[in-house]
Formats: sequence, C-alpha cells, structure tokens
Amino acid sequence: MPRKPKTHNTNITSGLKRRASTIARGIRPWIRKSWWHRIFALLMVFVILDVCGMYAIAQWYIWQNRNKPLELGATFIADYAEHLGVDPHETLDAVINDLGVKHLRLVGYWDSIEAKQGTYDFSGLDWQFAAAEKANVKISLAIGLRQPRWPECHMPDWAKTENKSQWYPQLQDFMTKVIEHYHNSPALESYQLENEFFLTVFGKCTDFDRQRLVEEAALVKKLDPNHTLIINRSNNGIGLPIGEPTPDLFGVSVYKRVWDQTVTHRYFEYPFPAWFYGTLAGGGKILTGKDLIIHELQAEAWTPASYDIKDAPISELYKSMNPDRLKDRFEYGEATGMKRMDLWGVEWWYQMKAKRGAPELWDTAKAEYQKAQQANSTL
Repeated sequence: MPRKPKTHNTNITSGLKRRASTIARGIRPWIRKSWWHRIFALLMVFVILDVCGMYAIAQWYIWQNRNKPLELGATFIADYAEHLGVDPHETLDAVINDLGVKHLRLVGYWDSIEAKQGTYDFSGLDWQFAAAEKANVKISLAIGLRQPRWPECHMPDWAKTENKSQWYPQLQDFMTKVIEHYHNSPALESYQLENEFFLTVFGKCTDFDRQRLVEEAALVKKLDPNHTLIINRSNNGIGLPIGEPTPDLFGVSVYKRVWDQTVTHRYFEYPFPAWFYGTLAGGGKILTGKDLIIHELQAEAWTPASYDIKDAPISELYKSMNPDRLKDRFEYGEATGMKRMDLWGVEWWYQMKAKRGAPELWDTAKAEYQKAQQANSTL
C-alpha cells in the first residue's frame, strides 16, 4: 500500500520542534553559566521594566497637564543684584516690566531682617512687595533659616553663638514676625519653607532635623492657613516625598550643567532626560495627590571656583550658560510636563546686558517669556 503524503499539520509540528530545539540550545549555555550571569540577566530585566514604568508615568503626567497654562516666574534676590554691581531697584523693574515676569520668588533672610536681636527691619523686602503689588505680580516668599543663595542658612551672627535650644525658638519668633508682616499683602501667593532642607552636601548648614521641619510647617499653617505652603526638594535624586511634613505643594530644583570641582574638574552635564522629572512629578501626584513645581530652573552660569560670575570672562561663562543653552533650558523645563517654573539667574542676565555689553541672554529669555504668554492666551 502506498504511503500517505505528509499533511500540513505534520509540517507545522516538525517546524515547531526544530525551533524549540534551537531555542533550547541557545538557553542551555546560560543555564550552565554561573549564578552571576543569571543575576545580571535578571537585574537587566528589572532595570528595563523600571525605566519603562518611569517613562509611562512621565508620559501620563505630561498628557494630564497638556492643556494647562505654562507659568514662568523667576527668583529675585536684591543682595545678589548688588553683588553683581547692578542696582536692585532697576533690575527688579526690568524683570517685571521688560521681561514681563508675573511670578516672583523672593527671599527674607534672617540675618538681614533681624541683624540685631529683637529689632526687625523689613525695608529691604517691603519695596519688592510694593513693586509686585503695583504690577499685579504674585509672590512666593522664602521663609525659615535655609533660603536660596550661599551660604544657604542665613543665621545672624548673634544667634550663631547659641545652641539649638536657644536659636530655634528665636527662629520661630522671626518666622512669626515675617508672616504677620506680609500675610495680608495682595501679592502674596505662597510660602516656600526651608529651601532644599535635606541637601546636606551644599551650604553652611548644620541642622537637618526632620522634626524641626515638621514643627515649622505646622507653625506657618497655624499663623496663615490661607496661603499655599511649598516645601522643596533638591534636584536629580531618585525618590518621592512621602514623609512628614505634607505641604500643599512640592518644589524641585533642576540643574543641568555645573562645574565639578571634586573629581573631574570639568564641566559636567547631568544626563537625565526631561521625562525623568516628569516621573518625579507624576509619581508624587499618584502617591500624595500633590503637584510638583520647578522652583529653581538653572539659567545661570556655573563657574569654576577660581572665577567670580560677576567678572569672569564671557567666554568662560558661556561654557555653562549661553543664549542657545538658555533657550534649550526653557524647552527642557517645559518638556518635564510641570507647568510652573521659576527661572534662576535673572539678576545675572540683567548684569550681562547692563554692565557687560552682552544683552543676548536677556533677549533670549524675554522671547521665551513672551512666547509662553502668547501660547497661554490661546488656551
């Protein structure tokens, strides 16, 4: 009797067997390899899954915020303008009326307001509030011991000789006076408490007690429950702010290009893509229900220790921040999906324009602020 021809199913079965045999031959060497190879392979799988999850969270957050207006603000520090050799009043006027900034982060240093114990001088901050009120500009007021700019912790000399049991109640008295003085200002929108409190590697600060931060947050909300309380974290760290205290809003600083004076002694560009910060914002939103803002977006040169930014060669300054990099920085911030950003460096832009004959940074920033305002008008 003649043999029956092979059927189509038989061909498929044979093909599957051959493929299975090929896969088995490929897997067998890995099975025979050491545990280190297997652990490495598993770690790679976990890393890939983790990155994919982070990216998905970021894209979700960016999509959620796609139709919200982009609020571009700026940090302004009168003392820093003076250091750069420009008049603070002229600088702030230009920031408000030429750049068109509608949101300012201002500082109230303890050592400036209470240079002498028990004597409070608010004149250095009052004129800034008056300028903002006149132009209908909103203010986030930094409050507490740690505030933006070196040495970060601005403790008056008279308090430095005392231990914590003495200076801490005095700090609380100072904060109380500040809140009582400004809480009725129509320009005041929020308080930013203890700038980057847990950043232990930067600044002349010695006390990082979480309980102090918890108590200060409670004090601010008790004295003024009607304004937003913001607590800021530092940049680039992986992690979400899920511990106490719980503010109304979280902030994050974003720095991209810095001078590494510890190891390489070269300019260093942080490799994080913009969506990394979208992950921080989205993850925080999911876990806490609170939004994240960029309270400090680096838009200022970071010079080697041998230079002072106020008179360093422009060629050196432009290695870390030039007009093209500044434009990219605005775009990078927007790409995170966060819709509120305070730029860092407006005093320097103005000094470059007014004193050093280099208006390009100022002009670039002005174009970006105007572009954001035009885009918001279409929403």
